[in-house]
Amino acid sequence: MIALQRLSGSPIVVNAALIRCVEARPDTYITLTDGERIIVRDSVEDVVRKSIAFQRQLRLLPDAA
Repeated sequence: MIALQRLSGSPIVVNAALIRCVEARPDTYITLTDGERIIVRDSVEDVVRKSIAFQRQLRLLPDAA
């Protein structure tokens, strides 16, 4: 799970394993595997970074040096 912020500023926690794609339009749109779309304040780079960190933690992989 990754913690993000909706455009309104309210927090939302998203299951990163369900993210299908992330787009900058200029707001950041996250499309989930079920087709649901979420618009967040976080940048595409932040969503990707948090998703990678989540996957590393999930698989117990060491951080890249």
